[in-house]
Amino acid sequence: MSGQRPCRRPIESRRRFLTRAGSGLGALALSHLIEGSGVLPRASAANALADKPPHHAPRAKSVIWLFMEGGPSHIDLFDYKPALDKLAGQPMPASFGRPVTAMGTSDNTILPTKRVWKRHGESGLWISDWYPHIAEHADDLAVVRSCWADGLNHVGSVSQMNTGSILAGRPSLGSWVTYGLGTANEDLPSFVILTDNKGVVGGAKTWSSGFLPAVYQGTPFQQEGPPILDLARPETIGDRQQRRKLDLLRDLNRHHASTRPEDTDLEARIESFELAYRMQSSAPEAVDVESESEATKRLYGMDEEETARFGSNCLLARRLVERGVRFVECYCGSGSGWDAHADIEGNHEKWCKVSDKPIAGLLTDLKSRGLLDETLVVWGGEFGRTPFNEKGIGRDHNPWGFTIWMAGGGVKPGQAIGTTDEIGLRAVDKPYHVHDIHATILHQLGLNHLDLTYLHNARAERPTVNGGKLIEEAVS
Repeated sequence: MSGQRPCRRPIESRRRFLTRAGSGLGALALSHLIEGSGVLPRASAANALADKPPHHAPRAKSVIWLFMEGGPSHIDLFDYKPALDKLAGQPMPASFGRPVTAMGTSDNTILPTKRVWKRHGESGLWISDWYPHIAEHADDLAVVRSCWADGLNHVGSVSQMNTGSILAGRPSLGSWVTYGLGTANEDLPSFVILTDNKGVVGGAKTWSSGFLPAVYQGTPFQQEGPPILDLARPETIGDRQQRRKLDLLRDLNRHHASTRPEDTDLEARIESFELAYRMQSSAPEAVDVESESEATKRLYGMDEEETARFGSNCLLARRLVERGVRFVECYCGSGSGWDAHADIEGNHEKWCKVSDKPIAGLLTDLKSRGLLDETLVVWGGEFGRTPFNEKGIGRDHNPWGFTIWMAGGGVKPGQAIGTTDEIGLRAVDKPYHVHDIHATILHQLGLNHLDLTYLHNARAERPTVNGGKLIEEAVS
């Protein structure tokens, strides 16, 4: 129209042109580097859980982590130390140094163990009389006696054993596994949490997905009643009506999420609705431990009051991995049950009774079904206990040297790896950090901890933070 100035494109300076062009070339280079580095691109929840290829041939398909929360005493269970009897009642030898403990005083003296120790199996592993049923599986175990961690208290130490850090905010190991491998069963969660006593210290941060998309977080099953809440569809709603409601919710949520790509919680919620819908047909059968034979239930100790709850969880863990669940964390003494500051004998007598038969039953059952070779079973807590007393007959926290063991999943069984010092205070030979434990678990699942990365705040984060090495003696 006459009288109007023509629309002209603004003149672009040479500097601005070169800046924009350089940024575009940099983005192309970055995308190429990411493609070959193991950093997975951001995906929607719809395909984030798709089955993904491993980095190398896996030895295990699933993990059952038996977490003895509170800190089981390695020197009363798997790490035989005759020197504790010789030095009983004496002050800590100066040659061992004096660690700063959470609650210790200068009056702490060497506390002997009252356990009866024997060698078991062809491997001759030392196991105390607190674990007679597990001792029958000595030749299935790779016992790592030289573990160490960074935390002193339960909250930080449980966090580190789950996420690699004593500080909250990082993804849990189960979340990394789900991120790296996806799901093997679209009708069940890939990462499940089972508790037996109280709430886990630190709560949901121990199974959080951290900075990973929220769809990778763990799914806790409840202790009482149906493991999964609100799963059954009301009788007044049919399948078609429910499906239409879910479709409408999905469309509305995705429209809302399209303007907020950085917020993964909504995508995770959409996927959780869809997973719950699929689980309505598959989950009731998967969690129905009562359908097992009476002989199987007795094997797990479900016929005895002390072992019934944890035994039921161990049996449920077997049923879940049997159906493709990748990672099951099965807590014994959730809520720091194993914390034995005041009375090591009374505390561990209880929790060893609770856990011994169910764990042995799990190993027996997995082996009889041909599942042990493809299921990595891990036993341990957030740290061990001290060789010196606390409050006279208790033991304090010990992150400087403690024991975990692994079975199945391709580990080399029937061996003890590494040692602590003469009194079991510090790891001295082949010390292995929490990051090394995580790297080894991931390796057995076919994941290289150095290549399993996620771009967060311009940094390629990985599950072992800045450390981690394989426990070479354990892997085959």
